[in-house]
Amino acid sequence: MIHRSGTSTDRRLRRLVVDGTVWHWTVRQRVRPAYEDCRLSLSFFTEGYRAGTGRRLTLVFAPGPRRIVSNTYFEAGTVMRLPDRADLNLHEPGTARRLLDAAAPALDLRPSVRDVEVDGRPCFDEVVAGPEAVA
Repeated sequence: MIHRSGTSTDRRLRRLVVDGTVWHWTVRQRVRPAYEDCRLSLSFFTEGYRAGTGRRLTLVFAPGPRRIVSNTYFEAGTVMRLPDRADLNLHEPGTARRLLDAAAPALDLRPSVRDVEVDGRPCFDEVVAGPEAVA
């Protein structure tokens, strides 16, 4: 569901445990009249984030050359690459986990920053390529 302001109302927080660390994650969609201004974001929060002790990692997906984000035509939460039509649905827990694994090094690069935002496309490419492409 979309508000008149163009933001998604699906604010479900999901839980994911990785190596003993509890992450809460959510998918947000920002819809604008101009498609190039639309965004999908996948955010991960550690325990204590709201209390000021945790961290947030956000992967942002924007449309671009050969890059598509869902905006009513595709299933909500879908990001796609052309021409191979590789796609991921950010609402799927397995997808979220693989993207978290791909993006986690960004947290290590900025250990004192609470809110880390990264371009999700390099992580998408890594996840779609699969483990055999990582050497």
